[in-house]
Amino acid sequence: MSALNAIRQAGLYGRTVARVAPRGFRERGGDPALATERIVFVAGSPRSGTTFLAGAVGSQPGFVDLGEVRPVKASIERWTSLPEAEAAAELRSTLERVRRLSFVRDLRPVEQTPELSFVVGAAVRAYPQATVLHIIRDGRDVVCSLLEQGWLREREGRDDVGQPYGSYHRSWVEPGRRDEFIRAREATRAAWAWRRYLTAARAAPEHTLEFRYEEIAADPAAVAERIARRLDADPAPLAEALAAVHSRSIGRWRRDLTAEQVEDVEREAGPLLRELGYA
Repeated sequence: MSALNAIRQAGLYGRTVARVAPRGFRERGGDPALATERIVFVAGSPRSGTTFLAGAVGSQPGFVDLGEVRPVKASIERWTSLPEAEAAAELRSTLERVRRLSFVRDLRPVEQTPELSFVVGAAVRAYPQATVLHIIRDGRDVVCSLLEQGWLREREGRDDVGQPYGSYHRSWVEPGRRDEFIRAREATRAAWAWRRYLTAARAAPEHTLEFRYEEIAADPAAVAERIARRLDADPAPLAEALAAVHSRSIGRWRRDLTAEQVEDVEREAGPLLRELGYA
C-alpha cells in the first residue's frame, strides 16, 4: 500500500471510529464472540430507508449501528472482482478492526452500507450466522430521492469516500450497457441504480428477511415483530423506533416526477416494479 493510500485508509477508519465509539463508551453488551458472529447487515438501494432502518435496529439494547462503514464502502468495487472467499476475509478483517477501534466488540453490530448489496454472498460467507435485513421501497419514490440528491448527474463534488458524482458508469452497470448508461437521462440512471442494488441484495435468501418501507409505514409494530423474532430481540422498543418512519414520502413520485421521467423509470425498471406489485 502506498503512503497516500495508507493515509486515506487511516482517515476513513478515523471518521468511522469517531462516530461509533461514543456508543461503546455508553453501553456494555454481552459475549463479544457471540455479538461478532450475529452481525446484522442492512441491504437495499440508496434512499430506500437503509439509514433509518439501521438506526432503529442499532439503537436497541445490545446492538450498535456502525453506519455506512467508510473503509467498507471504499473497498466494495474491488471486492466484487475478487474470489468470494478472499473478499469475505477482507470484509471481516475490516469490520472487526472498526469494532475493535470503536470499543464496541461486545455489542451486536449493524452494518448499513448500501453498496454491500453487491457483496452479500461474501458478507454471509464472512459471518455465517449473519442476518441480512433487505428493505425495499417503491422504485419511483427512490428515483425522486436520488434526483433530489443529484449523485448521478454532472456536478462538482465527491461522496464520503472520495468517489466523484456524475453520469459515468459505475461498477454495477452491466458491461454491455455502459455507453447507454452514460447517454441516459438522469431518471433512467436512478431507476437503473434501484434495480441493480435491489436485485443484488437478494443473493443470499436463506440469510435474508425482506420487507417493504411501505409496510413499516402502515404497521411498524408488525414489522418490528418480524424483525425482532429473526434477531431474537425485544419488539416493543423496536416498534417505537420504527414508528418514526417518514410516511409522507410514500407516493411522492406522483407529484414530483414528470410524465417523461415516469416513462424513463418504467422503461428501465418496469418489470421489477410489476414483479414487486408497485405497478
